[in-house]
Amino acid sequence: MGKKNFSEILMYWHHNSNNRQMPWKGEKDPYKVWLSEVILQQTRVEQGWAYFEKFTKQYPGIQLLAAAKDDEVFKLWEGLGYYSRCKNLLTTARKIVAEYNGEFPREYGKILALKGVGKYTAAAISSFCFGLPYPVIDGNVLRVLARVFGVEIAADSPAGTKLFEKLATDVMNGNNPGDYNQAIMDFGATVCKPAAPLCGSCPMQKICIAYKTGKVNLLPVKEKVLQRKTRWFSYFIFEYSGKTLVRRRTTKDIWQNLFEFYLVETTDNPKWTGATAQLWLSNSLAITSKTQLAIFSASPQQLTHQQIKGYFIKVALAKIPASLAGADWQWLNGTQVAQLPFPAFINQNVFKTGLQAQLF
Repeated sequence: MGKKNFSEILMYWHHNSNNRQMPWKGEKDPYKVWLSEVILQQTRVEQGWAYFEKFTKQYPGIQLLAAAKDDEVFKLWEGLGYYSRCKNLLTTARKIVAEYNGEFPREYGKILALKGVGKYTAAAISSFCFGLPYPVIDGNVLRVLARVFGVEIAADSPAGTKLFEKLATDVMNGNNPGDYNQAIMDFGATVCKPAAPLCGSCPMQKICIAYKTGKVNLLPVKEKVLQRKTRWFSYFIFEYSGKTLVRRRTTKDIWQNLFEFYLVETTDNPKWTGATAQLWLSNSLAITSKTQLAIFSASPQQLTHQQIKGYFIKVALAKIPASLAGADWQWLNGTQVAQLPFPAFINQNVFKTGLQAQLF
């Protein structure tokens, strides 16, 4: 009885009280639904909204996105983080153009097989665009289901994953899967919130087990505790004859495919001084000729699982040493540098502050 009531109450709330606004809400175009879902992975709606509008304006169709240059798309993505999403975006766009004639596949299995598309995104596209009965399961949905039905099994455990998938399918309104999925996500975001949920006015109050048992703030249960760490990034900004040294990050780490300056990563705060920086330049890069130095402490950036702290050190070179003339490095003028996609840590500390004028 509770499961049937849940769906009825949810849909009534959705049609009469749900005022949550988003530019992609009610969208039936699978390209735009896919784009919005990729942008929203690890991103708040408030931040993703502007990026969605920028992307749909510059690339209104998947063919235009597929034909775009990688660095142009990465530049547009700049500031969103988790750049593997952007790389997958391009890979999938080009696959759909090449293998599906620019049309999104309509079968759930084929959608799920696309690069960067998980069960949640595949369910969203399937239900919103094609009316297929696949429930979306994200943090908002898990929270609603755990509280209303009093599920105390860890949501991120194998048993919990299986249980929540079955429960989400059982309570889904099969008459309009897209509407139902939108409703439960919005309900979790606006009523059954992580902190300070609106229990006093919640339409689920009479059937919510967590409310009745006083466990609202204890559910959902999570098995894994995220371990956070601090990384120290010291960026040496080498300049010679009006040009600056940059390179692309290619390793499988944060900010892959974005550009950066010469990076020295340490486990602890290096506490640079003019003397220690000059000594490092001599010992590490054989830079012994006279240089001009300027050292700036960086504002930290908090990522999901790590915090980035560090320094920016301007180095004006009298000549380019052999150690900085390798194929991985590019010496570019200010205009060229400004066109490249950089991580938010660099953008916020250099390009969006007065520091840029002092460095370039």
